[in-house]
Amino acid sequence: MPSGGLNNGSEIAPLIEPSLEAMGYRLVRVAFLGARRATLQIMAERIDETPMTVDDCTEINRSVSALLDVADPIPNAYMLEVSSPGLDRPLTRPEDYDRFAGFEAKIELGAPLEGRKRFRGRILGRTEDRVRIVAENGEVQLPLAAIAKAKLVITDDLLAAHRPARPH
Repeated sequence: MPSGGLNNGSEIAPLIEPSLEAMGYRLVRVAFLGARRATLQIMAERIDETPMTVDDCTEINRSVSALLDVADPIPNAYMLEVSSPGLDRPLTRPEDYDRFAGFEAKIELGAPLEGRKRFRGRILGRTEDRVRIVAENGEVQLPLAAIAKAKLVITDDLLAAHRPARPH
């Protein structure tokens, strides 16, 4: 661990991911935020893709708390926050770009590509190590390794896809 303590959640994910998967959850993101009032944010979703409930978050919180109490990877006091990703979820894994193909996303690169760092467009999926999107000027291929942040954009299409089916 770096001498300055945790500055992100990359050290935590390997400690908790196997247990979450065994419980039926997929880890979406781990983030360690704030210096004064440190918060460890755990974002997860159900593997079966049914909506997360408060009970799911409580179950994850109990499990993660127990794992972190034993491993003790965080030297200082912190708050643990467990949540679901929500509709405008972050895209954190390469497979997310295939799973959410057809939906709109905002993508920010760590370094400019052809003079731009920010892109917005409909996801077409992946080709090898690149994410394909249709932006305002046509198709763009963004290197996966260059993506710093990405998330879905709430649109009518996304809302319709997440609307519960109404009984006939």
